[in-house]
Amino acid sequence: MDDVRPSLPQGALRFMDRVRLDMRERGYAYPTEKTYCLWIKRYIRFHDKRHPEQMGADEINAYLSFLATRYNCSPATQRVVLNALVYLYRKFLGEELGPLLFEKAKQKRRLPVVLSHDEVQRILDQMKGLHRVMIELLYGAGLRLNELLSLRVKDIDFELATITVRSGKGDKDRTTILPERLIEPLQEQLAQVAKLHKRDLEDGYGEAYMPYALGRKYKSESRELGWQFVFPATRIGPCPRTGALRRHHLHQSALRKHLSKARKQSGILKPVHCHTFRHSFATRLLEKGYDLRTIQKLLGHSDVKTTEIYTHVLRRGALGVISPLDG
Repeated sequence: MDDVRPSLPQGALRFMDRVRLDMRERGYAYPTEKTYCLWIKRYIRFHDKRHPEQMGADEINAYLSFLATRYNCSPATQRVVLNALVYLYRKFLGEELGPLLFEKAKQKRRLPVVLSHDEVQRILDQMKGLHRVMIELLYGAGLRLNELLSLRVKDIDFELATITVRSGKGDKDRTTILPERLIEPLQEQLAQVAKLHKRDLEDGYGEAYMPYALGRKYKSESRELGWQFVFPATRIGPCPRTGALRRHHLHQSALRKHLSKARKQSGILKPVHCHTFRHSFATRLLEKGYDLRTIQKLLGHSDVKTTEIYTHVLRRGALGVISPLDG
């Protein structure tokens, strides 16, 4: 259950515990909390474990420059580290920083790896059962991996053929399409979830993890079938927050292992990850003539410029141009 925040004592005295509590009070997402804490720790270690209160703009400049020149990090990584350190000083410590003059990481434009429809099918042919359904959902609905794993029974609407993504990237909700071909396999999966949930209730378990304060507000809701995960874990484990024994969703590593094996068996040489199917979903819709705004809404991008990158990877070549040799 590594996507559930562990509990912290309210009167925490350790520096990093106080940083974590502050971020939770400000409503930061858990992935942001983990990322910021990681880079704050690395920043402190880089400066021989000096306390941040004894450092300032010069030390930040030195660390960010090191990341760009020696660590060879990407501009995106350097920007994340900058945001983490600006939060640390301006918001947590309440100190104003002087001008930050650091060596900027070189901008390197990277295009996403995209699979053709035939390549996707070749990978799917090497998979079966639940893991095949999960990959088909990534490709057929454009979901991120954590969005797929976090799906609850109530989030799938067979009548409207839609999937509701709760608290996606940026803590935003959105709806996307439910592929018609997956309606029957998903109905069978939910029937299995219902049987498993009934057995858990009989064994004295059956309580699902509820985000935020919903567990306190709706105490009985956590035992309802609608709140159970669509892809539940095979085992019951302790919650990091309360220690209560619960059945969480499948771990990310389970699907990744099956996908890696299927990619090798299919003979595809491209680097294929779970997120590759989301890229392939967007490119496939562009090929079929759907407009960027529609694809942006389905993917949950806040800026259409993020969606525009898929116009560079159409099967017709760079920028969708047909070569004179082919024309």
